[in-house]
This record gives sequence, structure tokens and C-alpha cells, in this order.
Amino acid sequence: MKQFYKSKSLLRLSFLFAVLFSVISVLNSCKDDNEDEFTDHIVQFEAKINVNGPTPAPSTPPTVNFKAVVTQIGTSPETTFDPTGLIWTSGDQFINSSQSQLNLAANAVLPYADSELVVNIYVDGELAKTNKVTGSGEQNVSTFYSFLEL
Repeated sequence: MKQFYKSKSLLRLSFLFAVLFSVISVLNSCKDDNEDEFTDHIVQFEAKINVNGPTPAPSTPPTVNFKAVVTQIGTSPETTFDPTGLIWTSGDQFINSSQSQLNLAANAVLPYADSELVVNIYVDGELAKTNKVTGSGEQNVSTFYSFLEL
């Protein structure tokens, strides 16, 4: 009889541990992990032409113009043809980091061998990525930024 009582007590104790383990597992799995959440960022794309011509400047202004600027957020590209001026900006855009990658490319006609075509990506007001090309004639430059940490 004493043996039966001990086995019954052991069975109850085992059942109690199983229930306790299950409750702890459920509570632990309900905990929020903030590391997996995506965050919003303010992103701005910029492309600019630095003429860097000879001194003194020539009497007739050189031909300088953008041909195209392409931005891509995630998998959605957007192309702007023939933007005017020497600086093109996208303006501030709210982008979720779930988009993972940003791309910027520019094509322009530059007048002198030391002229520059520069592309910049700003994230939350800070310069995140930049790239430039120097030369004359039709030039292309591109850069990218990824929200994913490697």
C-alpha cells in the first residue's frame, strides 16, 4: 500500500512539472522581440553635377544636363527623364526598412574632363551612401543602400 501511495505521489509530481513547464513555455513564447520589427526612415535621393570648368570661364556656357535619374525602393523603380538644373532631389520620403534596399542611378552629359556627377542617398538626414564619376561627355553613376545588417 505504501508503494502504491509513493507511485501515485510521483505521478502527481510529474504531472505538476509537465503543467508548470507548459505554462512557462507559453509565457516565454508570448514575449515581444523588438529586434524583428521594421522601422520607418526618412530617405532622400540626390544627384548633382559639379561643372569644375576652366578659369576664367568660357564666354559661351557649356552644355550640361541630366538625361535621366532612376530611383528604386525595394522592387519599385521610378525614372525621371531630363530633369532641369544641376541638382536633382527626390524630397523626403518615409520608407519602412522592410523595403530592404534603395538604389539610385543618374546619367548626365558633362562638359569638362574634371566635371563630376555625384549621387547621394540620405537616411534620417545623414549621408548613408555616395558615389561619383569624373569625366566629360555622357557619364553614368549609381549607388545603393541596404537596411539589412550583414
